[in-house]
Amino acid sequence: MTQASARNPRYDILFEPVKIGPKLAKNRFFQVPHASGMTNAAPHVRAAFRAMKAEGGWGVVATGACSVDPSSDDSPFPCATLWDQADIRSHAVMTEAAHAHGALAAVELWHGGAIAMNRTSRMTALSPSGIPWMASHVGFMSSARPRAMDEADIKDLIRWHAEAARRAEQAGFDIAYVYAGMGYLPYQFLMPEYNRRQDQWGGSLRNRVRLTEALIDAVREATGGRLAVALRISLQELRARPSDHAESEAHEVISLLKDAPDLFDVKMDYSVTDCAVSRYSPEGSHEPVIGFVKSLTDKPVVGVGRFTSPETMVSMLRRGVLDLIGGARPSIADPFLPNKISEGREEEIRECIGCNMCISSWHDGVWVRCTQNPTAGEEWRRGWHPEIIRKDREGQVLVVGGGPSGMEAALTLAKRGFEVALADGARDFGGRLRFEASLPGLSAWNRVTEYRMGRLRQMTNVTLYPESPLSAADVLEFGADHVVIATGARWQPVTCAANELPAGEILAPRVYTPEDLAAGVQIEGPVVVFDYDNYYMGSAIAELLAGQGLAVTYVTNAGAAAGWGIMTNEQPLVHQSFAAKGIAYRTLEVVSGFDGEAVRLAQIYSGAETSLAARALVIVGLRRGERGLYEELQARAGEAGAVKSLYLTGDANAPGALVHAIYQGHKTGRELGLAANEIIIRRDAPFAPRDFQMPEAAE
Repeated sequence: MTQASARNPRYDILFEPVKIGPKLAKNRFFQVPHASGMTNAAPHVRAAFRAMKAEGGWGVVATGACSVDPSSDDSPFPCATLWDQADIRSHAVMTEAAHAHGALAAVELWHGGAIAMNRTSRMTALSPSGIPWMASHVGFMSSARPRAMDEADIKDLIRWHAEAARRAEQAGFDIAYVYAGMGYLPYQFLMPEYNRRQDQWGGSLRNRVRLTEALIDAVREATGGRLAVALRISLQELRARPSDHAESEAHEVISLLKDAPDLFDVKMDYSVTDCAVSRYSPEGSHEPVIGFVKSLTDKPVVGVGRFTSPETMVSMLRRGVLDLIGGARPSIADPFLPNKISEGREEEIRECIGCNMCISSWHDGVWVRCTQNPTAGEEWRRGWHPEIIRKDREGQVLVVGGGPSGMEAALTLAKRGFEVALADGARDFGGRLRFEASLPGLSAWNRVTEYRMGRLRQMTNVTLYPESPLSAADVLEFGADHVVIATGARWQPVTCAANELPAGEILAPRVYTPEDLAAGVQIEGPVVVFDYDNYYMGSAIAELLAGQGLAVTYVTNAGAAAGWGIMTNEQPLVHQSFAAKGIAYRTLEVVSGFDGEAVRLAQIYSGAETSLAARALVIVGLRRGERGLYEELQARAGEAGAVKSLYLTGDANAPGALVHAIYQGHKTGRELGLAANEIIIRRDAPFAPRDFQMPEAAE
C-alpha cells in the first residue's frame, strides 16, 4: 500500500466515536446491512468478506437479512438464518473477525412475511391481512398466497424476534436490527394496502406502528438492554402520504417511534430506488426522502446514498442529515475506504461505479461480486486481499490491450513485483470504456479507468505504451518473459433467430453496431435499435440516438426493454427513461431483415411478421473476442525467441460485462507464473447441530 500522509482535518468529524445505545462505534463509518449471497452454508467466506471491511476501518459491520424463523424462507435467494445453535456458531465466526479489528457487529433480524413464499420450508407465508406481494421479478413470483395472521401468529412473530435476539447475543453481535422496510412483514403492517385489520394492529397509523414498537421492545427485553437495538425503516411511500397529525405519515411514524430504538437506519421502499444505478441516480439521492428524520429524534441516524466522496459525507454530517455514513455498495467496492480517508489517501479510493453488479449476484443466488473490486467474495476462498498482494515474482510481462482486463492484469502483476509494460493501439487507455462511459448516465464508469491508471502511473515498475498497436512480430521482438493478451471483443452485425441463437449477418447499407457509433459514425433516422444482448448497451444507445434528435424504436426479443436489467434494478428506470425521451419500443420480436428502407420483424412465438420504416438499423447482440494476435503467437510457440508463457484474458477470452473482464484480468495477474499446485481454492462448509437425530419413521 502507498505510504500514508496526514489526514485532512476537514475529515476529522468522520472519525469521531458515536454512542449507539449501550455500544460505542469507533467512527461514523457504518457498513449497513446488505445482501452478500453468503449464507450460513459458507460461514468462513462470509466472515472474511465482512471482516475485510472491519480491517478497512468501518466502525460497524452488519450482516444482511437474517431470518428469525423457518416461516421466513427467501428461497431461491440466498438468506442467512438465526434459528439454532448451529447458526450461532456460524455467525460467531463473523463477529469474532469483526471484533478483532475493533468494529461493532450488527445483525439484521428479518421476517419477509408475504414476500417470503417459503419455497424450501413449505410453510404457509404470513401477512397482516392475507394480501399477496405481487412481484415483477420472476424470482419472487409464486402461485402461492399468504394467509392472514391471527393474534397467535403475531405473538409468535414477537417471540421469534426475541429468541433470535438472544441467539444474536450468544453469537457475539453488538447491535440487533428490527427490519420494517423493503416490503417485509413489519413494513406490511405499516402500509394500509397490506394491513386491512380492524384490531389493535390495524386501522389508524398509531395502530399500524404498534407491531414495530412491540418488536423493538421484545428485542431489547430479550437481551436485557445489553445490545443496541436498531430500527431499519423504509420511508419513501410513507413520505408521500398525507397525515392529519404531521407533515406526512413518515413524519408521524418517526415521531411515534422517536424514543423506541437506539438507532434509526432510514432507507427507501424499493430496491430500484434504494439501490438505484448511477445511470439514473446521483450520489446522495435519498436525502429528499430521509433528510427530515434527525429533526424528530435525538437518536443517531444512519442512511446511505452510494457515498464515495468524503466531502459529501462531511456535508451530510454538518448539515444534520445523518450521524453515521452508511455504506453498502461503496463498502464492497472499497472495504478500505475509511482507512484511506483517515490516512490522507483519498485519491486511492476505489469508488463504486453504481453498476449494481453486486445486486445482480444476489438475484442470481451467488456470492457478491463487484466490478471495481474483483477480490469481493474471494477473501477466504482464494485468499485475495483487496489492498495487499505479496511480491513473489520477478521478470518482465507485456500486457497487450489497455482495456478493463488489461489494466487490471497490469496493476496486479506490478504489485506482485513484475516489470510490466502495458501497450494499447489507442491514444488513451480504457478500451471499451472510452465509448461506454460516454453514453448517457454512464460517466461514473470512468472510475474503472481512473482508479487503475492512477495507480499504474505511480508505479516505477510499469511502463505505458499508448498508440502502440502490436503485431506478433512486434511482441516477439519486445522479448518479454510473459505475454498477456487482453485485446477485447467486437460487436457483430449479426441478428438472432426466434430460438435466440445467432442467425446471420445483415449486410445491407446503414447497418451498424456499437463499434460504428464508438468510431463516430453519424446515423440517419428513423433508426431501429435491435437489442438481444439485453443488458445496458442497447437501451443506452437508444437514449444516445434519441438525444441526437433521431426517431428511435427499440426492439428486443425479451419481454421488456433491458431484459437482464431486472437483475441490476435498472429495467424499470429504462422504461421510465424511454417514456420521457419518446423512445418507442417493441418486445418479443426479432429482426428478420433490413433493405435500407424498412426493418422486417418476426414475433418470436407466432412468427407473425411486420415491418418498420427505418433508414438505419443498430444491432446490439453478439460480441466475438479479438483472438487473432493470441492465436498467431500460439502458432509461433516453437520458434526461437518465442515467449515463455502466453495468456488470454478478459473479453478476448470470453466476452462479458465489465465485472467479468476485470475479474479475469485480476485472476490472470494473480496466477501468472504459478504452478497448478500453488493455486489454492478452499471449499467452505456449514456448521450443523451434532445432536440432531432424525425421528423414527411412522409405521
